[in-house]
Amino acid sequence: MDRSWLSASLILSTLACVGGGDPSLYVAQTVVESPAGPDSGEPFLATDGERVYLSWLEAADDDHHELKMARLESDGWGAPTMIARSDRFFVNWADFPSLTPGPDGTLWAHWLQRGAAGGYDYAVRIAHSRDGGKAWSDPVTLHEDDSPTEHGFVSTFVQDDGVGFVWLDGRRYAAGPDGEPASQEMTLRYRFVGVDGSMRAETLLDGRVCDCCQTSSAVTSEGPVAVYRDRSPHEIRDIYITRLRDGAWTEGSPVHEDGWEIGGCPVNGPAVAARGTEVAVAWFTGAGNVARVKVAFSQDAGATFGEPIVVDDGNPEGRVDLLLGEDGSAYVSWLERTGGEAAEVRLRSVRPDGGASASAPLVRSSAGRPSGFPRMVARGEGDVILAWTDLEGAAPQVRVARLELENE
Repeated sequence: MDRSWLSASLILSTLACVGGGDPSLYVAQTVVESPAGPDSGEPFLATDGERVYLSWLEAADDDHHELKMARLESDGWGAPTMIARSDRFFVNWADFPSLTPGPDGTLWAHWLQRGAAGGYDYAVRIAHSRDGGKAWSDPVTLHEDDSPTEHGFVSTFVQDDGVGFVWLDGRRYAAGPDGEPASQEMTLRYRFVGVDGSMRAETLLDGRVCDCCQTSSAVTSEGPVAVYRDRSPHEIRDIYITRLRDGAWTEGSPVHEDGWEIGGCPVNGPAVAARGTEVAVAWFTGAGNVARVKVAFSQDAGATFGEPIVVDDGNPEGRVDLLLGEDGSAYVSWLERTGGEAAEVRLRSVRPDGGASASAPLVRSSAGRPSGFPRMVARGEGDVILAWTDLEGAAPQVRVARLELENE
């Protein structure tokens, strides 16, 4: 496998923080040959605990796009395979497809398909594979609603003998069947899909949420949780959490009351990770006209959270991702602006007691929309795969790096 070391055991200075001795974060970074071709973007990473999967969208001929995937083998990425090909994909820098390893060796993919009305008329389509991604089932629409409105920003989690899907649903932006006016409220919904493809009834999780911020889901030892950006009647758009307990979802509650009042969607959703009863949530906020990336920890499966810890270096664009280590530390990635539209993907280790390492710059990027949302996944303790969209060449291309992390 072709590798080039960008930095070897780079020792970073510590950052003074509340909460005792701060950890030093050692990062060794290796650029790995990417399975994605030119004109690719919207990467997504997933793992079943043993194998790592990458999915992405790639431009093809005749205005078509292809949703592709590859599996990371011991000697590099396996040959890419195609999940779906269409000239009706809704291709968007912030609302991207996903790939989820499910029960019994299944793989589950979702993507967005444009409707006849154009614009933001698109639906969530899902399909599954039983042979590692070589063949896929006929796609079906996840939701019952077929109004010409937005359906997307999907997150997933493995649940019993199937997969749980959480998404933003815009059906309330359409007029009612009897001509009643649209309430113009985005909703948050959930649906369980069994390994046999059967679907249970939809569940409304929140009747008024931010229009186009990503959702994120995880599974604790007490059940699944989902985080999202809420939208109050007074346009306060803070991060909320809902938990599935005893077959019912709890009413959404704030992870922290930032009090960010904003008259539109910032397109900057949260990330959640869980291990046992430990939960960490990272997010972007602009409350008080000050941009911040924060992380907060819960020790009771998301029922309550401690005070948030600021993660950024003073000029964040957001676009967070999050991993949770065995020692309870959170590894938070985000985009930090470095001047104009230039940015870096940075990483910081944060402990629940507030101790934090210095930030590690990982790769150059852009604060512009085409750079999308960098993604991380752990394939072992301290062994992390990073994927991002590189804009420095003649065409955008999904790139991949391996990060070896160690806290001291």
